[in-house]
Amino acid sequence: MPLLLHACCGPCSLEPVKLLREEGFEPTICWTNPNIQPVSEWQRRLDTLQAWARDVAHVQVIIAGDDRDAWERGVAPAGFDRSRRCRACYALRLAESCRVAREKGFSYVSTTLAVSPYQLFDECHDVLEKLSRANGLTAVWRDFRPHYPQATRESRELGMYRQNYCGCRFSAAEAAVERHQARDERKAARAAARAADADAAAGARA
Repeated sequence: MPLLLHACCGPCSLEPVKLLREEGFEPTICWTNPNIQPVSEWQRRLDTLQAWARDVAHVQVIIAGDDRDAWERGVAPAGFDRSRRCRACYALRLAESCRVAREKGFSYVSTTLAVSPYQLFDECHDVLEKLSRANGLTAVWRDFRPHYPQATRESRELGMYRQNYCGCRFSAAEAAVERHQARDERKAARAAARAADADAAAGARA
């Protein structure tokens, strides 16, 4: 059964393509991600996806519209309100995917956004269901998140480029803050462990 699979990147496509094929679907990937900034990052992710799709997965990739002006008008004003921003971003990308699916004669549509534990799973599901119904399509929604560790291992073994933020400039800033916080927490934990060891040693000497 032909299925149009919106893909956010190469690494997140590995498990969905494999698992959907096991169910009897034959995915065609749809690339539409105007959220990814800067453009050099957008190109690097697309290049990674296309190389894997061509050389490993043998799956077709359709490069659909990437309306960056629409993203700036409809998504960017949400800024760091992550729930509102991501929902609007999902809607923009999945609406374009549904448009392509309808135009190309697909009946089924899905997305690799259901892989990452960092995405807003329920919000994305809701958006895809509503858009697919509005376009006369059937949403194939699966919780691929349990397969995220496997996708991570496989993509590293394949030498695929792996990004460290979702795509937009707001997510890049949020990810940087989270990494700094995690680093500070690790430093604090190591300092506390050293202090505890020093106290224990002092107690032993006494």
